[in-house]
Amino acid sequence: MNVSRCDLLRWQFDFTWSLFDYHLERLQPADFLWEPATLCWTVRPDATGTWVPDWAETEPDPVPVPTIGWLSWHIGWWWSVTIDHAQGRKPRDRTEITWPGDGTSAVAWLRDLRATWLTELDRLTDADLDAPAPPFPWPQDSEHTVAHVIAWVNSELMKNVSEIGQLRMLRAAFSERVLLNLGSI
Repeated sequence: MNVSRCDLLRWQFDFTWSLFDYHLERLQPADFLWEPATLCWTVRPDATGTWVPDWAETEPDPVPVPTIGWLSWHIGWWWSVTIDHAQGRKPRDRTEITWPGDGTSAVAWLRDLRATWLTELDRLTDADLDAPAPPFPWPQDSEHTVAHVIAWVNSELMKNVSEIGQLRMLRAAFSERVLLNLGSI
């Protein structure tokens, strides 16, 4: 069986999305802003009510633990900018991409990004994969190709899906333990 590079990258994306969808369907509203540690990055409403992520231009040491809300914003940010490039639009600045404000809206936003991304993937041919990559996530003239960008999206999504899944399961286990401890008082 001969599989094209486009088909293989699409299969990898679909597989990763199926893992993400598993967690998205099980997230509870309170999961998004649960802070599992003292040092966390999350999303917060600013003075105007716009939800903005915690951010530092240089990654701090130690690295803060992200909340599911922050991770969902992070996915929305890098994916929105990647789609901007794929569609030939001027990419938005990180500060222009805000979190929708609640878990339900965040899930809908991510599913919309998936639908847009699938449209982009479906129009590509194997020859298109050899074109030079746009200057995101790498600098201009990085010698990366469109294929690298798609593989990066798949990898970045897989990493973020794993983080969200782990946080979701930790919160559920933590909540169960708290309830058990309260029952023994």
